Amino acid sequence: MPEDELRVPMCRAEPMDARTKRENEYGTALDDTGLYQVSTMDAQMADRKPIIDAPPYYIVTLTYINYLILIILGHIHDFFGMRFQKRRHRDIVEFDGYAPWYSKFESFYVRRLKTRIDECFSRPTTGVPGRFITCVDRVSHNYNEWYSYPGTTTTCLNLSSYNYLGFAESEGACTSAALETVNKYGVNAGGPRSQIGTTELQVRTERMVADFVGKEDALVVSMGYSTNANFFNAFLDSRCLVISDELNHTSIRTGVRLSGAAVRTFKHGDMDLLEKLIREQIVLGQPKTNRPWKKILICVEGLYSMEGTLANLPRLVELKKKYKCYLFVDEAHSIGAMGPTGRGVCEVFGVDPKDIDILMGTFTKSFGAAGGYIACDKWIIDRLRLDMTTPNYSEPTPPPVLAQICASLQTIIGEINPGEGTERLQRIAFNSRYLRLGLQRLGFIVYGNADSPVIPMLLYCPSKMPAFSKMMLQRKIAVVVVAYPATPLIESRVRFCMSSSLTKEDIDYLLRHVSEVGDKLFLKLNSGKSSYDNSVQRWDIEEVIRRTPEDCKDNKYFIN
Repeated sequence: MPEDELRVPMCRAEPMDARTKRENEYGTALDDTGLYQVSTMDAQMADRKPIIDAPPYYIVTLTYINYLILIILGHIHDFFGMRFQKRRHRDIVEFDGYAPWYSKFESFYVRRLKTRIDECFSRPTTGVPGRFITCVDRVSHNYNEWYSYPGTTTTCLNLSSYNYLGFAESEGACTSAALETVNKYGVNAGGPRSQIGTTELQVRTERMVADFVGKEDALVVSMGYSTNANFFNAFLDSRCLVISDELNHTSIRTGVRLSGAAVRTFKHGDMDLLEKLIREQIVLGQPKTNRPWKKILICVEGLYSMEGTLANLPRLVELKKKYKCYLFVDEAHSIGAMGPTGRGVCEVFGVDPKDIDILMGTFTKSFGAAGGYIACDKWIIDRLRLDMTTPNYSEPTPPPVLAQICASLQTIIGEINPGEGTERLQRIAFNSRYLRLGLQRLGFIVYGNADSPVIPMLLYCPSKMPAFSKMMLQRKIAVVVVAYPATPLIESRVRFCMSSSLTKEDIDYLLRHVSEVGDKLFLKLNSGKSSYDNSVQRWDIEEVIRRTPEDCKDNKYFIN
């Protein structure tokens, strides 16, 4: 087999047999090389400051110059367009006596910068997001103003989906459980074939989730975003304070705003600054009255989806106990995907889940389903069932989705197909370490923790985002590029989403092509300094593929 080809052909015109279909959704490992015993971290390792590599100054300068040129040209375009092409700019000018739809200033970034690179965002896909993903081909017109679709598709190696453990499959235990549930309950919990009120399946799912994460009770809701967006409104009020990490997800920010609580932010991962902020707020109290805060809630994510970093959970628990605060941990990306048995950051750090007041998570990542959960003490859950708007006013979670959640949980803990859950966890741990360490040794700047399935690789210049995305698509690899406002303006990046469905040979294929594209786009910018050594040596691709898999077993390569 040639080194630049995958074991499974990437495009097939003929109908696939069952074995080929399975291989396209979840690759079979050739040997035990791609299995790695999942590691844990102690408090000392969690408190260690990471070494964050930075690009040369001229790269930062060129990135700012890139944006400056785009901004100047955009304003020139607006100036003449609003005077001589009013019909084409009717959304930002008065037209026919109507006020403009948008503010010219507030919509400038979207209209003049993001739209120019929209072709690399939100590509339509079809089918199962497994080892391979089918992208619908499209042709851009008039600087991405509109698209035409020729009716063809391209099958690509999938580095773009949150299918961490590969449970989003068209066949297997999870799919069989979902289909059986359709026959019993119907598709919708409110349909004519369902039981009236809360189904036994809903109760069973909530009990399984609570047991899995180590809490007294859990509340399962039908949408992950609204789990956060509506939780804070039920738990907090205007006399409460939220101390939030600056990189928390927008769903958390939305929920805190809706609650009316006061908000203070601290620099990402800076525990010393967090402690200082807590002490200040305890002394100052509420604005105007200076009365003590009714509640102080520390709000963090277990695994940050844009950075690939972990919250310093041991220190957070220490601060929470010391200052009598509540602690909220969003485990959307870590639950199921991290820890020896998939129980998230609590298991990674050896922290008792009882020391965390509220654990939140979603089922859209590791479990291949939909919705989210809140897990905490039973008295809080009982209150949330009354006050939280999501379960009371939204559609219930469909029975097939609940069956998918239960089956994936049972697979992870070994009740279904014993050993399969452990293998999936070991494969994603190896894949994550192998790709991250391989990219670093090739010379790329990569953020995050070694075992994180989110692997951000920095691109910087805005023109490199569409270039990287298109060049990878030409090589039949689907990736996600991320830009402002999801990241700082000059820190655009490609975010590789790892999955246990990928094999070592898939990652070899990926590394070869990323190395080639990195050379062409001048992306190999690291200084040689990282969390694992201070060497300035960059490795050849063949050496990376030959030596890195074995090095993944050495914990000195941890990146905090």
